[in-house]
Amino acid sequence: QVQLVESGGGLVQAGESLRLSCAVPEISTFRTVGWYRRIPGMHRLPIATIASDGITNYVDAVRRRFAISKDNAKNLVYLQMNNLRPEDTGVYYCWAFDYTNHYGQGTQVTVSS
Repeated sequence: QVQLVESGGGLVQAGESLRLSCAVPEISTFRTVGWYRRIPGMHRLPIATIASDGITNYVDAVRRRFAISKDNAKNLVYLQMNNLRPEDTGVYYCWAFDYTNHYGQGTQVTVSS
């Protein structure tokens, strides 16, 4: 079982920024890594992904505010979150896919208005 470990969550005010990090062992072996989010009352859904070739995808709700990146040498994937909004509040999960889905335990992000 692959262990993914997120860090960087916390409480911020609307308009501020946070950067999430996730340690992904042997990250270069995964086809895609990324971030899911579970907003209160909703299912966990993907919000940003980055493929092994570096191609990124975002859901509309975070495009142009969030940026995903990875450092294969450090086995880390990042999510830079700018201009945070109260509706971004939720638990953020690191995700890695190698024909099996792997998730971290999640980190809480709370954005106050």
